[in-house]
Amino acid sequence: MSTPAVVCRGLRKRYDDVVAVAGLDLEVANGECFGLLGPNGAGKTTTIEMLEGLTPPDGGELVVLGRRWDDRRARRALQERLGIQLQDTQLSEKLTVAETLRLFRSFYRRSHTVEETLRRVALEDKAHAWVGKLSGGQKQRLSVACALIGRPELLFLDEPTTGLDPQSRRQLWDIVADFRHAGGTVVLTTHYMEEAERLCERVAIMDRGRVIALGSPRELIASLGAEHVVEFALADHARVPEGEFAALPGVRAVRPMGDRIALTVERVHEAVPALLALMAKSNAELSDLETHHATLEDVFVALTGRQLRDA
Repeated sequence: MSTPAVVCRGLRKRYDDVVAVAGLDLEVANGECFGLLGPNGAGKTTTIEMLEGLTPPDGGELVVLGRRWDDRRARRALQERLGIQLQDTQLSEKLTVAETLRLFRSFYRRSHTVEETLRRVALEDKAHAWVGKLSGGQKQRLSVACALIGRPELLFLDEPTTGLDPQSRRQLWDIVADFRHAGGTVVLTTHYMEEAERLCERVAIMDRGRVIALGSPRELIASLGAEHVVEFALADHARVPEGEFAALPGVRAVRPMGDRIALTVERVHEAVPALLALMAKSNAELSDLETHHATLEDVFVALTGRQLRDA
């Protein structure tokens, strides 16, 4: 068994009266893509900044690539083995893309070439463009390129695709997948459930500084007990007892969500006709109805009673 890339036990961080991280236990295997999921304020960024050595923890044990950040002799050597893309990377807009990468390359004793790194992030045609002239997606790819140029063993990505259009998001997913296929380890934070399901072998769902669920995306979704969700709203403030929905065929769980209701169901083709029949019997109407495959967002709602966007 190889040594894990990251081990933390009882990790804690407080800012005045706010507990950002409350006794976190995590272990990330070498070669794994591990995701930290949760809403804004869940403690994801504080956690990843402690793992990166940027923020000292208030307590707990933290080992990254077999080294500890409080060992000053090991600190510099450890920094050279990491690639870090911050949530809000500020790059000089007066430098070109190639100049920016040459600057970051100078920080490392071993590195990829600028040309090779540009190819990896598909920015070859922007080598001589000013950073200030790049699109949002191109700037994100450049920030990832800065993290990759030092040949890292462990890559930290903090909300790497926030605000990007779907095409730019998928381009970054491909970059992460290529890094992993070459043997690298990735720790990323995100609140995009599709991103976590696409990239991560395991995820930790965080809420209020704690891990509330840990496992592979498939395992966590399976914990709901069914593969589909039927979500609907009743028209004209109609009321139907919750037990009536629970008794519908194939329904495994009923979750009120403000003015909407979500049913976790085994067989959509049975549950939806039965729901419509119940509406007719109750003299009630639906103002909205949609179905989808269960996702990690549904896991979060089942655990907390809140949606990620509301949390």
